[in-house]
Amino acid sequence: MTAFLPDIASQSTHLHVPLDWVGMQGIAVPLKIASERVAAFADAGVSLDDAEARGIHMSRLYLALGALAEAELSPALLRETLEQFLASHAQLSRRASLALRFELMLHRPALVSPLRGWKRYACEIHARREGDELTLELHLSLPYSSTCPCSAALARQLIQQRFDADFAGRALQAEEVRAWLGSPQGMVATPHSQRSEAQLRLRLDPAARALPFNELIDHAEAALGTAVQTAVKRADEQAFALANGQNLMFCEDAARRLHRALTARQELIGFEVRVVHAESLHAHDAVAVSRWARG
Repeated sequence: MTAFLPDIASQSTHLHVPLDWVGMQGIAVPLKIASERVAAFADAGVSLDDAEARGIHMSRLYLALGALAEAELSPALLRETLEQFLASHAQLSRRASLALRFELMLHRPALVSPLRGWKRYACEIHARREGDELTLELHLSLPYSSTCPCSAALARQLIQQRFDADFAGRALQAEEVRAWLGSPQGMVATPHSQRSEAQLRLRLDPAARALPFNELIDHAEAALGTAVQTAVKRADEQAFALANGQNLMFCEDAARRLHRALTARQELIGFEVRVVHAESLHAHDAVAVSRWARG
């Protein structure tokens, strides 16, 4: 005979205080994205609106997460999972939330050569349900290179001054100038560049049918023009130097480029763009933020 097991969470409390969120964080869950298995961590919870209830049944949330391993991750699956959270806590909770954190691995081509390599992108999904309203946010972190326009102008000026000093009063042939430009004295100064990061918080239309990670990453990287590379040959490194020279950017420039690019995406109803340039000149970062919501 099975002994009676007490359910302490179902008991009432004398404190009578509702809670905004109760749940678990850091739950290991597998996801299916583009038919591939991705390891993720989940934060799952509900509000505890019944002030007299002592607690929720966390195991019910944990079991509901099992559906994430069985089907392709989509807005519909997130909605169904949150509905299960609330259905399993009827009379206790009116709001449910789910956050998923994982790294997306994309196979990226080199700029010129036929080489390819794997690049990782830190991703998060934040889904919230209250009543019939579903809120979806995608968080993406994109590394890129930024070359300072000010230092580029100052470097050009120094090169001009060195040119004047080396060739003052002389009539020059094109080959002589070409040789000088390819010599160490012809590159007397270089602009400073830094590895930078675009942190995107993207509000997705709840009617969207898919989670367009790849498309949004490609769109943002194309707007910046200087995404960091994986496997490269010297031809690719030269092409990267050219891309940096043609895309000189303050953090303000990068934020505006991303703002303009993302407002064109029909699946987005709002966003926050935060760009961080980890400066090589200073010991601090340069940061710019832009927000937008569809009217």
